Amino acid sequence: GTEVTALARSRAKAAELSAAGVKVVYGDLDDRPALEQAAQGQDQVYHVAGVVAARNEEDFLRFNRDGTGNMLRAAERSGVARFVLVSSLAAAGPAAPGVPLSGTEEPRPVTAYGRSKLAAEQVVRSAQCPWTVIRPPMVYGPRDREVLKIFRIARLGFAPVFGDGRQELSAVHAADLATALMQAAVAPAATGRIYHASHPEIFSSAHLGRAIGTVMGRSVSTLTIPRRIGLAALATTETFARLTGGATILPTDKANEFFQAAWTGDPSRLMQDTGWQPTYDLQRGLAQTYRWYREAGWL
Repeated sequence: GTEVTALARSRAKAAELSAAGVKVVYGDLDDRPALEQAAQGQDQVYHVAGVVAARNEEDFLRFNRDGTGNMLRAAERSGVARFVLVSSLAAAGPAAPGVPLSGTEEPRPVTAYGRSKLAAEQVVRSAQCPWTVIRPPMVYGPRDREVLKIFRIARLGFAPVFGDGRQELSAVHAADLATALMQAAVAPAATGRIYHASHPEIFSSAHLGRAIGTVMGRSVSTLTIPRRIGLAALATTETFARLTGGATILPTDKANEFFQAAWTGDPSRLMQDTGWQPTYDLQRGLAQTYRWYREAGWL
């Protein structure tokens, strides 16, 4: 019953949205007329766009910080009731083992990507309209292509992890995250607040690989990658990207994420202020995701 407008760059990828009744405006975060058209008449704007791979920190900032500013100004001019920024746990930085982040801590991002997402948050915090910031951790579910890579490797009987496999992680299923965004957009108490949207369950990086194996009906062994080897592999991917003029999701500074003790968030404040309740724990969420991958022919 809600009228939805989506800003999209690709007509081919947006065809499914159009078929579902979504109004599509074609453009990107540098296309001011398209942003104005998309924001016009909206009650809420959800800013979900961003880049996770860039050639350098300047490019990260241009897309994630400056692109957010462009979207925000269009939303302000249209008089939206709430601007919801989908940030990232990377903007907050790592957590201490056993102490998930609540969203009130001083941010300390450890990568160029994380710093660009924090810069986007700082732009939004100066907004002339009501705003809410959501920092998801690892997001997975139907149509996700990042966790799909782990599924594909797990079919071979092993799951590589950086470090010793004891890194603590949080995750959120895409359907739960969507519900969190919608409830935060209308909750009065969520105005001007920063939240971590994750399932309360905490698990290790090694457990993630084994859990994926379980839903696939396979026994999966953990392959640990020491820091020295991990740094060499990341340096190789970054060098290749630079030589080919492209960008990679695995630059050298990604080691600053991969070898932390914990990337965990506490959703308690979000749940209290909005009434949100995540419904997918890791096992249920991975099982549902695996079924979708199989039915869609992705696995």
